[in-house]
Amino acid sequence: MTATTNSNELKTVSAAGAQAVIAAGTAKAGELGVAGVIAVVDAAGTLKALLRMDGSALIAVDLASRKAYTAVALGGAPTGKTFEFVSQVPALLAALPSQPGVTLVGGGVPLFDGAVLLGAVGVSGGTVDQDVAIAEAAAAAVQG
Repeated sequence: MTATTNSNELKTVSAAGAQAVIAAGTAKAGELGVAGVIAVVDAAGTLKALLRMDGSALIAVDLASRKAYTAVALGGAPTGKTFEFVSQVPALLAALPSQPGVTLVGGGVPLFDGAVLLGAVGVSGGTVDQDVAIAEAAAAAVQG
């Protein structure tokens, strides 16, 4: 089972689901030769699991966490796609990055069970394209 329901009836990624996301992301990062950080947040944007691979930069911990949080905070939009949209609207481009915990850098991918947002995964440590590829592979481990 990749989802659990907490005491407030919020369906969210389970601990086992978060571990599956980390494992799938680690495998993809290995294929790409990337030492990075993979963060999983639940449906409320709270950190559920995090892996800092050997050799990854310390700053990647914060960036991966922010990418995951942003994907949930903006309703389940991947961070790279959000940037594409926001870059067309100067007011949003100015406002969103100033919000605590938000980043518009690609590598944050939502985790869905059908239409239900369970959480998100954020990856940092490679190029933006590598981070996105790792995050998408990681998310595929629990998509329902």
